[in-house]
Amino acid sequence: MTTSTPTVGALLRTWRERRGISQLELAGRADSSSRHISFIETGRSRPSEEMVLRLADRLDVPVRERNALLLAAGYAPHYAQTALDDPSMETLREGIERLLTGYEPYPALVVDATYDVVAANRGILMLLDGLPEHLLTAPLNAMRITLHPEGLAPRIRNLREWRGHLLAQMERQIALARSEPLRALYEEVSSYPVAERPGDGAPEAPVPYIALPLVIEHDGHLLSFVSSIATFNTPMDVTVAELAIETMLPADPATVKYLRSLGD
Repeated sequence: MTTSTPTVGALLRTWRERRGISQLELAGRADSSSRHISFIETGRSRPSEEMVLRLADRLDVPVRERNALLLAAGYAPHYAQTALDDPSMETLREGIERLLTGYEPYPALVVDATYDVVAANRGILMLLDGLPEHLLTAPLNAMRITLHPEGLAPRIRNLREWRGHLLAQMERQIALARSEPLRALYEEVSSYPVAERPGDGAPEAPVPYIALPLVIEHDGHLLSFVSSIATFNTPMDVTVAELAIETMLPADPATVKYLRSLGD
């Protein structure tokens, strides 16, 4: 039994429906006509390479999937996928290292599309201190380390809230991109048992948090962080497009004081 490869039209229709827009709306965004969009989706018309890229842009299709659309239309991939350890990536690697080091003593890391850690600073390593070796074997996975019952989960005081935030984040990413590895990771980490101790939650003292904090214990101290995630603008490489830089901003004065004391 053979499985037919989806046509470019079928793939574009899937992305359009996933984004919840009509053929007429897509046509307006792409300076085309709804008739032409319909012909492309039904296979009656073969789109040009420029039209494939334009439609992919208007549909906010991830860079990796734009290559898949081009291949389905009979064109060569437009975006390279360069390994991060390739010599041509040296400037990028050095820039990431400077960024992470400059953020110390606060935690910061870089992950790929499936949350494997590609770089981390000493602030992150501090939080991982004491975790079992099987969770720290490369490739380290940020979601697995955070939610695994032998990972950071027992140290997180607001585990249910933080777990819900992370799983919702993954659900949004799965909805936006066709990623079976990400879906498999979601199925794994969402199945981990959740056990919290009585009284777990945010600190008793009221703190005017600007966002949901990660409240975590470290060496007898209760630390609070809010997370910020940055990606690269207009990436022209699949690897770069899928990198995300996460920085953990101290959410209260006590966390700032403790982390700064570690560097003294």
